[in-house]
Formats: sequence, structure tokens, C-alpha cells
Amino acid sequence: MTTPTSPICISVFDYGAGNLHSLVKALEAGGASVRIDTDPAAAVTDTEAVILPGVGAFAPAAARLASGRDVMRQALMTGLPALGICLGMQLMFDGSDEGPGDGLGIVPGRVERLRAQRVPQIGWNRLESVSDPLISSSGLDVAYYANSFVARPAAGAAPYVTAWSEHEGDRFVAAVRRANVIGVQFHPEKSSTPGVAFVRAFLTFASAARRVS
Repeated sequence: MTTPTSPICISVFDYGAGNLHSLVKALEAGGASVRIDTDPAAAVTDTEAVILPGVGAFAPAAARLASGRDVMRQALMTGLPALGICLGMQLMFDGSDEGPGDGLGIVPGRVERLRAQRVPQIGWNRLESVSDPLISSSGLDVAYYANSFVARPAAGAAPYVTAWSEHEGDRFVAAVRRANVIGVQFHPEKSSTPGVAFVRAFLTFASAARRVS
């Protein structure tokens, strides 16, 4: 998988997600210039793509998002490339049973607890019904998960779902995509070589979107 021909500026929205080292390392290895923003409006300003990382709980993350939620949503809905990882993907939905607060509402639906006895789901799980070429071209057919909650799309949101996984009989959304906004429930930065290839594929995609805009 090729990397961008010139450094692409990526902002990571840090809503108190903890250690971002492995994610930032994967982005930089893909040829990106990375900055970390704690302000949601700043995270979508003077950048070519934004990453919503994947560790933490929904309520405090939504609280950190609240002050710039409308600004970020507008930026994503008007073409700014974005990648949401695990909790970051869940923030792309309307809300969560994990706690109060509003998500970005990019994909209609709500986040609910996994319907399983073994929760959280920690470890490797297979991806099914993959329709996003960024995932399939990376050779990513199994991915690393660490989650207790999953997104449930609303009626009519099925076209945004680009991959599925299953845990103890509960089939759940593994990936979504709406225009330039991509969300994955798994952790690509922890999903071995194919996961890193997916991160690089996203950077190449975001770089191409930059040239088009």
C-alpha cells in the first residue's frame, strides 16, 4: 500500500482517551504529520483529516465533544476525511446506552451493550460482509477488538455499514462509511500488518481527497 507523496496533516482529537502512542506511531509511520488537539473545533481546523481515537467511555468523551460538536459535524458532513476507531466510531452515532451525551449523528443509530456473557470482547475477531475497499485491499479479514458496546444502526442506515463481526451470536457493526467519514469498531493500530496497511490506506485516501478539494 502506497503512502501519501507529501506529508498529510492529521489531527487527533484527544477526549481523554489515554495513551495514544500506538495510534500516533502508526499514523507517522504512514507518512503523516500528526498533531493532538483537546478542543473539538480546533481538531477540524487547519487540518486535512481528523482521527477520533478508540479508548475511553462514551459519556466523558461526549462531554469533551459538546463544545465543538456542531463545528466538527459540519466539517465532516462537508467533506473533511475522518477515521473513528472503537469509541471514536461510536461517537459518530446519535448516542449511547453507556452514558449520557450526544454523538455526532453522522450515522443514525445508537450504541448498545454487547448481547453476550463474555464482555468485554477482547481479542481477535473475523470481519464479514466487507464492502469498503480500504479494508479489503489491506488484507484485513481479522481484527483486534477491545469493547463492551457496539453500534446499532437505525432503520435506513444500512447503506452506511461496510463490515460486520459476531461475538457469541451477537452480529454487530464492525465498520461504517458515509462519504469521507469512516468508522471501525476494531483497533487497526493493534491489528498487525494488515491493520497498519489499513491506516496507510486511509491516509492515501485522505491525501487524494485533499488533492480533489
